[in-house]
Amino acid sequence: MPAAFRSDCPIASALDILGDKWSLVIIRSMMLGAHSFQDFHRAPEKIATNILADRLQRLQAWGLIETTPARPGARGGYRLTASGADILPLLQTLARWGEAHLENRSSPPDWFLKATPADVLARASRQA
Repeated sequence: MPAAFRSDCPIASALDILGDKWSLVIIRSMMLGAHSFQDFHRAPEKIATNILADRLQRLQAWGLIETTPARPGARGGYRLTASGADILPLLQTLARWGEAHLENRSSPPDWFLKATPADVLARASRQA
């Protein structure tokens, strides 16, 4: 595992892993179908390639994502682990809060708000 946590508080510890500007955006993108480095780089948030590479490495080190093998004619990619998929309820709550409290925000897909972590994993395996 990467660096030590700043305290034994589970909220602070979770934020040590997920509390930066990009990690949850990357996980959200994976849940919505992104798999490759280029998929993440094309996201509307415009993450810089060096930051993206760092966050993908960190999320992999924490066991939230894993790499997928390259296929003939295609590079390898990334997929969520069960631990990464378990972040879905947090993202659903953030999406609902953003819709309720921030003006002019787009709505996430209905399936996303109704999905379970198992649904996200099953969806990802069908897209692979």
